[in-house]
Amino acid sequence: MDKRERSVTLPTPRNLLQQQASVQQVKERLLPLNEWVPYPAYHNRNGWAQMTGALTDQLIRQGEKLLDYQWQVIKATDYLEYERSGSRVIMEQPYNANINALARLMIAELAEGKGRFMDQVVNGVWALCDMQSWALSAHLPVQRSKRNLPDPSEQIIDLVSGDVGSLLSWAVYFFKDDWDQINPVITQRVQQNIRKRILEPYMQRSDYWWQALENKPGQLVNNWNPWCNANVLTCFLLLENKPDSLAAAVYRTMRSVDQFLNYIKEDGACEEGPSYWGHAAGKLYDYLQLLSDASGARISIFDKPMIRNMGEYIARSYVGNGWVVNFADASARESSDPGLIYRYGKAVNSREMQSFAGRLLAGKEHKENVPVDRDLFRVLEGIKGYKELQQAPAVLIQAPYAWYPQTEFCYMNNGSGIFFAGKAGNNNESHNHNDIGSFNLYIDAIPFIIDVGVGTYTRQTFSNERYSIWTMQSNYHNLPVINGQPQLFGGQYRARSVFFDAAQKRFGLDMAGAYGPLAAVKEWKRTYTLLKNTLHLEDAFQLSTVKDTTALHYMTWARPVITRPGHIMVKKGTAGLLIQYDPAQLEPSVEPIAVTDPRLTKVWGETVYRLVLRVKKPALNGKYAIDFIKQ
Repeated sequence: MDKRERSVTLPTPRNLLQQQASVQQVKERLLPLNEWVPYPAYHNRNGWAQMTGALTDQLIRQGEKLLDYQWQVIKATDYLEYERSGSRVIMEQPYNANINALARLMIAELAEGKGRFMDQVVNGVWALCDMQSWALSAHLPVQRSKRNLPDPSEQIIDLVSGDVGSLLSWAVYFFKDDWDQINPVITQRVQQNIRKRILEPYMQRSDYWWQALENKPGQLVNNWNPWCNANVLTCFLLLENKPDSLAAAVYRTMRSVDQFLNYIKEDGACEEGPSYWGHAAGKLYDYLQLLSDASGARISIFDKPMIRNMGEYIARSYVGNGWVVNFADASARESSDPGLIYRYGKAVNSREMQSFAGRLLAGKEHKENVPVDRDLFRVLEGIKGYKELQQAPAVLIQAPYAWYPQTEFCYMNNGSGIFFAGKAGNNNESHNHNDIGSFNLYIDAIPFIIDVGVGTYTRQTFSNERYSIWTMQSNYHNLPVINGQPQLFGGQYRARSVFFDAAQKRFGLDMAGAYGPLAAVKEWKRTYTLLKNTLHLEDAFQLSTVKDTTALHYMTWARPVITRPGHIMVKKGTAGLLIQYDPAQLEPSVEPIAVTDPRLTKVWGETVYRLVLRVKKPALNGKYAIDFIKQ
């Protein structure tokens, strides 16, 4: 979570959703519940047999593994560990296990329909209702107490509490009649909990930061907004039976999601990186699809170019062989849901997205695997659309470039095995790293010049200690240290004079504005030019004084080997990269960096490397040229 402000000139609010309907029009356009939910009722066994199809046995087997599942208690000390050590996972692991178990048991019961899983479903919903809060320990410090033990007098809607509310709302929708035969208290208790924890606080409060209903100008709005609002919308659509109250709630979510759409750039890039696309643009899609379904497509903005741009970003950020462009806190490894991408692509009429989804599905080991977790809307949509997804063409459409002029991302692909990704922007983007002017370089779909990414989230990750973490610092990105100074955090530290020349395959910026006054840098104009077998990098600079070390840093996955002055080789498998520089100007050294965090070791192994090209004779002005040549 990041509530810091950015210093920006704000455009006129788009308010795309509020332009679609007033509160009264929302009331008139919403359909009765039994007319819009696109899934069979629980006892419609023919309907479920058709919907689950070839997935039926797999879905039932997943539930069978949980028939003896022991519902875990989240202890007070599990919450306290976040304050004591900064660990989130001690609380999150058992909690996530419970929620995902419930989702799989529900889907197994829907797929089979014999009541075999129902007792465990009831156990699961009962265990969740026993909790004082559905929010994560890491998110509870927004309570008035500022502490992370749940205060039952104050309900917090966060990502996971919303997921749980949505999951339980679907449980009520499908199983209410059968629960009432067991004991009516089950349904009553679940409904009371959803109302107390989700419906009432959402309507009574405007100060949840992610709602953005009380935002100051320029305040950041990230993936939390569509994610939480999609969950809230689900709860209201499935549980609120008073037309006036439902219309007011739906319109309130529209006002809130408009703040996200007003914040996002028109070009549609996800400044949080591809790993967050499913939580940002993907959750926006879920929200919009629910709204469209519930209104019979009479409230819909899928025809807006910006919505399509936001979708296609995920296809254009794919490099190949499971690698994606990873700026900010994103992982370099692809983890997208092909079904989500296909559905989004279908909604916005994007052949690029639909073909990309088919390509991703073709690369999955288990072609009949629809992920089943706590996000039940996506699970249901994935099952319903799986047969159609299997028919999608498995084609990766890679354009020679993708340019995002507002977000200031640039991708270039020369068709000869070199894929370049560079960024400008500012140093207060969502999930920010101090990385203005950095770049990634891939040879034959293998990362060579890399962005390491981010480790396991802890208390420090989203605190004032964030930039004490090495992966967040500019000195561990592909950037210069100037007069001994790294880039600084803040919206005022931003790129200047950003340009992209498609014909010349050139991307450039002045990154001097990313450094503070101690760097004494007037200009640092970096230009990237993509040639047939080479990426040419040129840094032209002006300093006001020379007072400390200046060096160029490049992070690599494989060990750089200095073969002779001016030549450095980097090899990974059969692919290779030659880095050429002027040895009269620059002195190379190679620093191995141990990788110990499991989130990073899964991607890079136990070591990455920093190649340092130290300036031998610092000057007030000049230029450095580096060639990265495919071997």
